[in-house]
Amino acid sequence: MKTRKRSYNDVTSETIDRNSYEPAYLQLANILRRQIAVGVFRPGDQLPSEAMLCQNYRLSPMTVRRTINLLADEEVVVTAQGRGTFVNSLELSRAAFDLQELQHLFNNPSMTVTLLNARIVAADEHTARKLDIPVGAKTIYIRRLLSLDHTPALYHREYLIYDPTRPIVESEMEVTALKGLFDGIGNALLKYGKLSIETCLLGEEEAMLLQTASPEAAFRLEHLFYDFDDHPVSWGWFLCRHDYLHFTAIVGIKNG
Repeated sequence: MKTRKRSYNDVTSETIDRNSYEPAYLQLANILRRQIAVGVFRPGDQLPSEAMLCQNYRLSPMTVRRTINLLADEEVVVTAQGRGTFVNSLELSRAAFDLQELQHLFNNPSMTVTLLNARIVAADEHTARKLDIPVGAKTIYIRRLLSLDHTPALYHREYLIYDPTRPIVESEMEVTALKGLFDGIGNALLKYGKLSIETCLLGEEEAMLLQTASPEAAFRLEHLFYDFDDHPVSWGWFLCRHDYLHFTAIVGIKNG
């Protein structure tokens, strides 16, 4: 059964609050998002022209243009030269999965980190390729176990380029760079990182450390961090029990 499309008369007329600390272009973007969410505008519908938005909300063309650019960057709308601005259709390819649940794990106050091993090892071919160093070069190999309420949740293995002058080495012994980034206090020596997630089966040793059966499905989160010279400094991966991590995403605009 088809649902009736809402009109402007179905929703409360909203205006721009001139006394708000929120910029006018963000207020307008939120108004348009809400109108799309409740069905005033549906996928494929054309939004009011920029001139009409300027008139209706008493805004400058520059402000309205900034709103449209913002919504276009978020892929809420698409602009067609000479035709106008249209609401984007629902596409699963635009689904974005965030790492909030993983962040909650790291920020859980009951999280404890147990250092299992830390030693200097020669880089094998795979590690050397990841860290862009010669095969046989010195690296620091670290193994640690992260637990929630004394129950193992993540097993972490990491290789760092050996350089005793880098304070990152000492700090990594206690807390991972990834946890620091989730906390919003990422290491000042790191410029950016690459993350990838895949599923895997735990080996016997890994399953024993995580106190689960073998073989057992798990998430493998690989990370590679770079310094401000764009050189790799840290490569490793977390193995997370499958029952500790779930990923969800919302496609389109949800009302409320």
